[in-house]
Amino acid sequence: MNNIIVDTFVAPKCLEKINILYQDASILLINKPSGLLSLSGKNPLNYDSVHFRSVQEFSSATMVHRLDLGTSGIMVVALNKQANSHLAKQFQMRTVQKSYISLLQGHLNQNTGQISQPIAKDPNLFPKVKICSIHGKEAVTNYSVLERLNSPYATRVRYRPQTGRTHQLRIHSEYLAHPILGCDLYGTCDSYKAANRLMLHAESIEFEHPTTGKKVQGICPAPF
Repeated sequence: MNNIIVDTFVAPKCLEKINILYQDASILLINKPSGLLSLSGKNPLNYDSVHFRSVQEFSSATMVHRLDLGTSGIMVVALNKQANSHLAKQFQMRTVQKSYISLLQGHLNQNTGQISQPIAKDPNLFPKVKICSIHGKEAVTNYSVLERLNSPYATRVRYRPQTGRTHQLRIHSEYLAHPILGCDLYGTCDSYKAANRLMLHAESIEFEHPTTGKKVQGICPAPF
């Protein structure tokens, strides 16, 4: 008998606005606030999202990728079917380059490194995922240390993921034994309580414009 996953989570109301960083006839580049869903949830109370807000002004807007509820930062939104198809193919082919800024608990010893640990979904852990060498899918994250802080006792890092698995940066940080501050799913009570939000921000995105074919690089500095 298959396990039935029931999601009873209701997202707190997000009062922050979406900031449009760039706009043309094909795409939007936006700054998503922490605490806002990328897509509306199945629970009718979780209607508010990047997509819900976008279609109020741009009726044909569609999402081609997501950020976790707690993650802030830059996203690309397609404004027509052609743009959606073109961008979706780039994400599928892993040609979209992204970077994230994060604050991790404690001080990392190495200045640079790569985490290569496969990730698997497990209905018994929902909404969490797990690292699993048998059933997991490839997940690779490169990181570089930007700064080691004493207050809070943390390390500011730049992540450059090569894959885009669910919760990849969050569980890879936990694997390093340096969980992301403010993360409610992975880490410790101390690392969760050390910040009032998930300290993970999508800093940059680079892709081919779906209409012009030119390289687009969007940058959105971290607020922390």
